[in-house]
Amino acid sequence: MIDIIKNRIRQGYRTSKFPDGDPGLPERFRGRPVIKSQLCTVDCAACLDVCSTSAIVKREGGSQTVAKQGSLTLDMGRCLFCNECTAACTTGAIVFTKDHRLAANRREDLLVTSDEVKLAESLGNEMRRLFGRSLKLRQVSAGGCSACEAELTALGNVVFDLGRFGIQFVASPRHADGLVITGPVTRNMSEALRLAYAAVPLPRLVIAVGACGISGGPFIGSDDHLGGAASVVPVDLFIPGCPPHPLTILDGLLRLLGRL
Repeated sequence: MIDIIKNRIRQGYRTSKFPDGDPGLPERFRGRPVIKSQLCTVDCAACLDVCSTSAIVKREGGSQTVAKQGSLTLDMGRCLFCNECTAACTTGAIVFTKDHRLAANRREDLLVTSDEVKLAESLGNEMRRLFGRSLKLRQVSAGGCSACEAELTALGNVVFDLGRFGIQFVASPRHADGLVITGPVTRNMSEALRLAYAAVPLPRLVIAVGACGISGGPFIGSDDHLGGAASVVPVDLFIPGCPPHPLTILDGLLRLLGRL
């Protein structure tokens, strides 16, 4: 017991300073992607060829210059953040930054065409009054691989300490204010998800976490899933990633509650 106490004292204060200080992300962290369309050449399709989820598409712009060069759109809701596109691109048109802020209220806000940032916003004064200081969430794994689920579990450890913001995970949807959905929503799990959603008292929130929960992720194209949470229930917050970092999830939750 004495050794445990000594070790704890030696470790010191370990809780992240987020959101008031540096989140302390590792150097290898891949965050928000940036598209530099002026560096994209129209005859190059290397990034499109290596993207396993078709998260990157090339479209033609309105101006003559953009139409000549082409323009990329990267869908963070499909992106696995695997870095294959940046390795294949010889011009540096796609760059992954260390910006952990990825969550959005609308599915279309996950489409990246430049360095513009569209962050999640609060759902309004009434929802902030109801959930701003105490939010209970029920997590539903609708066919996930457990990677996103592991990151959600990490939110409860001493580093991230989700409870200090008044946010907790509960065992039953009947005790929850909303659902956190992971996984591509397999056909076998679709009815269970509907029942869980119906069991949450009104008003309720729905949060889709990870590429699978938003679009199907690496399972896109399979007939065994429905393509994410929005195919079954309305979604209030999309948090992309494969899996998203705990700080990305926490950032999205706090923005939804108007705490940032």
